[in-house]
Amino acid sequence: MPRPTPAQFAYGSATVVFSTFAMLLLTQTRSGLGVMVIAVAGLALGLLVAVTVPMPGTSRAGRAAAARTNRRTVLVRAPQTPAPAAPAAPAATPAHAHAEPVEPRVSQHSLHG
Repeated sequence: MPRPTPAQFAYGSATVVFSTFAMLLLTQTRSGLGVMVIAVAGLALGLLVAVTVPMPGTSRAGRAAAARTNRRTVLVRAPQTPAPAAPAAPAATPAHAHAEPVEPRVSQHSLHG
């Protein structure tokens, strides 16, 4: 995990101070438990703001270009193998005998995203 930037510290700290002060004024709480709940809520809000501040070094255009290059699709053809000979049919046909034939599975992973 990258280290926090000075902007993240500044935004997070300002959010903690101002949101806690505003909640204390708006609720007019005087009990110790109420102040503690508001302080924890202010810390959580400050952490949320600090985490969502964008990191420097990558612009929107840079992230969009990286996303476009990662979406490149590679098509891989499965080798064609001859179908095995059908076994002799038993006297009583099972219920699945009249179903549509199933294509064989490809042993490679799909690259479609």
